Amino acid sequence: MKSSDELILSIDFGTQSVRAVIFDLSGNITRLARTEIEPYFSAGPGMAEQYPEYFRDRMFETLRKLFSEAASEREKIKAVTLTTQRSTLINLDRDGNSLRPAIIWLDQRQTGIGSYPGPLMQLALRVVGMREAVIHAVKNGECNWLMQNTPEIWEKTDKFLFLSGYLTHELTGEFTDSVGCTVGYLPFDYKKQRWAERSHMNFRMFPVERDKLPRLVKPSEVLGYISRYAAEKSGIPEGLPLIAAAADKSCEVLGSGVVTPDVACLSYGTTSTVQTTHTKYHEVIPFFPAYPSAIPDRFNTEIMIFRGFWMINWFKKEFGLKEMQLAEQTGRTPEELFDDMIRDIPAGSMGLTLQPYWSPGVKIPGTEAKGAIIGFGDVHTRVHIYRAILEGLAYSLREGLERTVKRTGIPARKIIVSGGGSQSSQAMQITADIFNMATCKPHTYETSSLGAAINAAVGMKYYSDYDSAVSAMTRAGEEYLPDSRNVDIYNELYSKVYSRMYRHLQPLYSQIRNITGYPQKI
Repeated sequence: MKSSDELILSIDFGTQSVRAVIFDLSGNITRLARTEIEPYFSAGPGMAEQYPEYFRDRMFETLRKLFSEAASEREKIKAVTLTTQRSTLINLDRDGNSLRPAIIWLDQRQTGIGSYPGPLMQLALRVVGMREAVIHAVKNGECNWLMQNTPEIWEKTDKFLFLSGYLTHELTGEFTDSVGCTVGYLPFDYKKQRWAERSHMNFRMFPVERDKLPRLVKPSEVLGYISRYAAEKSGIPEGLPLIAAAADKSCEVLGSGVVTPDVACLSYGTTSTVQTTHTKYHEVIPFFPAYPSAIPDRFNTEIMIFRGFWMINWFKKEFGLKEMQLAEQTGRTPEELFDDMIRDIPAGSMGLTLQPYWSPGVKIPGTEAKGAIIGFGDVHTRVHIYRAILEGLAYSLREGLERTVKRTGIPARKIIVSGGGSQSSQAMQITADIFNMATCKPHTYETSSLGAAINAAVGMKYYSDYDSAVSAMTRAGEEYLPDSRNVDIYNELYSKVYSRMYRHLQPLYSQIRNITGYPQKI
């Protein structure tokens, strides 16, 4: 290990903000700058786009803000690393200029299925119950939409990059990206963690030629070196290595200290997930891949609740005007006030049970699914609904973890929760009670930035391996233990009510879909 005064700079480009964070080699934050961003604009129904240059400029702006306050630390920085939101895609021409706005991961546009899958393949997929899932992927593939709807743009596209690859090019001039950032509708072989061969199913679904894609390196390897242009725009010293990390969710898992399959990482963010880390490739849901881990040659299983803690913002917008106004007067957040409100509501919300499918899935749940709240009585108020949201999200993630354990054969012994929702003490206690497991927060809220810094620390040989780096740079924060008074009622509600809801409501969801046309059939 190098001297303790050497520092690592993490650039963390999320959906709501971009953060520049300086870490020491013990995983402590020495300086942080943050810039709120406009996630997207919408040119039509379901569209979510943003100009790549806007992302680039906000990154450079945030870095300049950081160095305006951290001049003394600048010369101690020995490496830079980058983690970004997943599945945001950008078209560049031969000169490296953008051809159109980036298509953001929240985009919901769909296109025709084209030549694949053909009738015989659709029949085979129907037999194994995967027709809707494959067609959903093909119709949602950004490359397919661009080829069909803007062929002139696709013709001029020299490079088709994730946001991570685009920002890497802006920082280094190289068309390189990390294997760990490769999550989305591109021809990637998730099992072998490399671009797919032409015969691979993923290439047939997303036929992007290899020369349009960046060179891939593993997490902890060098993506390139900070260029003079980037140094002038950002203040980062020219020539520093940019070390490959991974996408934000994978970095969150690593930054939470989750490196073995017997610990589960819950991400309580805009999208909520339950993930575990494995040395072997497991598809928890058949044909749905395990994603690249931030640790080279490892895999993260993932079950996703697409809207996740977005539901808290939904509740705040629709039912929380009073708390939003009070928050402005008191300097507290609306979420803190909501936590106070539900403190005296008993576990189980007096029978109010919520299924958090405000946006349906593809396979779990099916595309016909809708959100549901059952068990209303005259005692229930909006406060009960808020608690039922927290409980419903925890129920759905418990269901996801049970699927993971069943598929992998490795039980979980501990839960670590990261993301914005981890700041809620009520959400943390509810999680511990519903999972009946010790549940803790990492020592820092900036887990995705820290995960990227761990990649850089290993890449710079400050630590010999990931186990030693994680041991030195992560540690448990506040821990929540199950309350036995609540565990029993949650187990009963989960097994006898929540776990049966989807099966009983599915026929009604299908009728709603048939009558209203929403969600659209595939």
